[in-house]
Amino acid sequence: MDTTSTRKNTEEGMIMAETLRRLRSWLGLVVAAVLLPVAGVSAAAADPGATIVGGTRASTAQYPWVVYLATTSGYQYCGGTLVAPNKVLTAAHCTEDDVASSVLVVAGRDDKNSSAGTAARVTRIWIHPSFSSVTRGYDVSVLTLDRNLTQATLPVATAADANLYTAGTSTTILGWGTTRAGGQPSRYLLRASVPVTGDQTCSAGYGSQYKPQHMVCAGLPQGGVDTCQGDSGGPLVAGGKLIGVTSFGEGCASARYPGVYARVSSYETEIRQQLAS
Repeated sequence: MDTTSTRKNTEEGMIMAETLRRLRSWLGLVVAAVLLPVAGVSAAAADPGATIVGGTRASTAQYPWVVYLATTSGYQYCGGTLVAPNKVLTAAHCTEDDVASSVLVVAGRDDKNSSAGTAARVTRIWIHPSFSSVTRGYDVSVLTLDRNLTQATLPVATAADANLYTAGTSTTILGWGTTRAGGQPSRYLLRASVPVTGDQTCSAGYGSQYKPQHMVCAGLPQGGVDTCQGDSGGPLVAGGKLIGVTSFGEGCASARYPGVYARVSSYETEIRQQLAS
């Protein structure tokens, strides 16, 4: 059964309107079925020792630019990357239909149960105008914050960084998402290393859903290490630059199905326009 889906968390108990909005986003996928939402799991219920599909504990002290998106009630549902003091790059499917005032960006907080770091409000949401579903590409969004954060920012990949997309390039993935498909979200920030996957290999798994001009894949042939639900919008990093934004996948950490990421360098012009706005 086709289980290709976005990598965004949902929360049981959220108001019906928000639930329906997220379901409309998922139904836009050109797939036969999607993963059931990871519902009813709070950060407090997550296993503190769990690792995200082969990952290990990480710290925002080492990765200061990694942030997460949360509802005003504090529920974490996506990730993001601080690319300017008041700008966060995330996935379009994370913010589609969102109202800016309903989104918080949390920086400098490893443990979702703590009050460390900063929770900034979002004042503006930009979504790539060509975005319609994750399998069509353009899955990028820029959030403008209500303040400048003090955390270090991460440079975005440009057209001059083509070498960072070479198959076999080592990358770092980060997030607070689920520890397996259909499992519990992590209470803590986790990281893992996966190599960039060649376009031919990725196309063999995803067929026409994979569009190399808009996407890049990263993962192990045998699976076992990957991003998962709740990691959508988070970073794929290589060479000290943001080269990808977590987008979708077939399950999580499945053999022959690496994670699929928005290819940041393809959207350099649009992103830089948003950073300058």
